[in-house]
Amino acid sequence: MNIYCGNLSYALSESELRDAFANYGAVSSVKILTDRETGRSRGFGFVEMPNRAEAEAAVANLNGKDVGGRPLRVNEARPRERR
Repeated sequence: MNIYCGNLSYALSESELRDAFANYGAVSSVKILTDRETGRSRGFGFVEMPNRAEAEAAVANLNGKDVGGRPLRVNEARPRERR
């Protein structure tokens, strides 16, 4: 299951985000998106978890939880829309 993570602290690392989700199960990948020009975090990212039940537990428990000084906004990622 692909999970959207918003309202991330700009100082939060991918390993810290992985650790937050790893409490609920296996994590396949973590990607925090960065600005092309500055390399600075854009404040959101995606976490991939192979087990749907574990992913749903992570979404339920981490949505609104303070991580890195900011409350996370966590939900199942929607498919990318064509432009």
